[in-house]
Amino acid sequence: MMVDFKIKDPSLADKGELLVEWASIHMPVLNQIAQRFTVEKPLEGLRIGACLHVTKETAVLIKTLTAGGAEVALCGSNPLSTQDEVAAALARMGVKVYAWRGEKTEDYYWCINRVIDHKPTVTLDDGADLVGTMHASRRDAIENVKGGTEETTTGVMRLKAMAQKGVLEYPIIAVNDAYTKYLFDNRYGTGQSTIDGILRATNTLLAGKRFVVCGYGWCGRGLALRARGMGANVIITEVNPLRALEAVMDGFQVMPMSEAASIGDIFVTVTGNINVIRKEHMLKMKDGAILANSGHFNVEINVPSLEEASVSKRLIKPNLEEYKLKDGRRIYLLAEGRLVNLASAEGHPSEVMDMSFSNQALCVEYLAKNPKMAPKVYGVPREIDEMIAKLKLKSMSIDIDELTEEQKQYLSSWEVGTT
Repeated sequence: MMVDFKIKDPSLADKGELLVEWASIHMPVLNQIAQRFTVEKPLEGLRIGACLHVTKETAVLIKTLTAGGAEVALCGSNPLSTQDEVAAALARMGVKVYAWRGEKTEDYYWCINRVIDHKPTVTLDDGADLVGTMHASRRDAIENVKGGTEETTTGVMRLKAMAQKGVLEYPIIAVNDAYTKYLFDNRYGTGQSTIDGILRATNTLLAGKRFVVCGYGWCGRGLALRARGMGANVIITEVNPLRALEAVMDGFQVMPMSEAASIGDIFVTVTGNINVIRKEHMLKMKDGAILANSGHFNVEINVPSLEEASVSKRLIKPNLEEYKLKDGRRIYLLAEGRLVNLASAEGHPSEVMDMSFSNQALCVEYLAKNPKMAPKVYGVPREIDEMIAKLKLKSMSIDIDELTEEQKQYLSSWEVGTT
């Protein structure tokens, strides 16, 4: 008989339900969608395979999808991001969940394959490991899939590479690229939750520290903004001249990592790329330097090089590991170089995930209504993006202006110029 779930401890379900209730209170847009889904059942007959961070906010999304009539199987999208209480609560709800905090690599992919075993017709991904596994080693399941969504910048990059090479076999909606996702989740969510993770792991004072942000995309912008707000002296490293120029105009110091390495106190990678902090940088760092990552994969900090350069290491406390170099200097790595905001803290606040997961829910509905889309990466339909923004403003009791008929006509014409 097939096992319906694999989690750490089913007895944690009561605690998990309280966490999910707390998140739900702060996710009014998703709750409105769930109310409509309960009546209309637009997802009836869908089997959803989801590889997402198993958090209290994700549980609210899963409840919304099941309210719409879908059957859901879920695994975690990071070995250290699962909230075991939430996994237990989802299992009690009847969700096929395969996730626990502290998975080994082989466990992580076992969980992904268990989700694939349920033959999903729609996939929800956070980093594209689910889609990647299906295309690489589980091609038997692809023929069932109508489409999918992707939550992250890193995942969208991988999927666009697949589409460009002609190997992507079903359509994906890039939820990450919705305005109501990346302008808020990536910027305000990552900014706040990364600081939260660093402080929980270290309890270090940020004021007066040289805080190096590697990458000035939307996640980097948000992190730099929050670090400056805490009194840190923020330094930006970038490879993109436009973003580097923007960082300068935003009032930050910009320099190469080779220069920042010797003066920084705290380093955080948010680039989506590999080996951003390498051995040559670590060998320049001052005693006590702190390294953290908020990019999706644990490849931005070259941890094997840090191991190679060290003579010893020890765990100071959970998510805080000390590496001692040959000359006695110490470098501190947070959360094994994995997502510090989820491994050391609780991830993005519920209020911002409200918009991200509303995009997920409505895009799944869109896929259900449009089953014959070509296999490529699509943006989120503009009407979904604007609807979520309007619902969020309404939940905040904020009204905005509307164009008059005269203004609409003016914007759609060319005849009226300078008078």
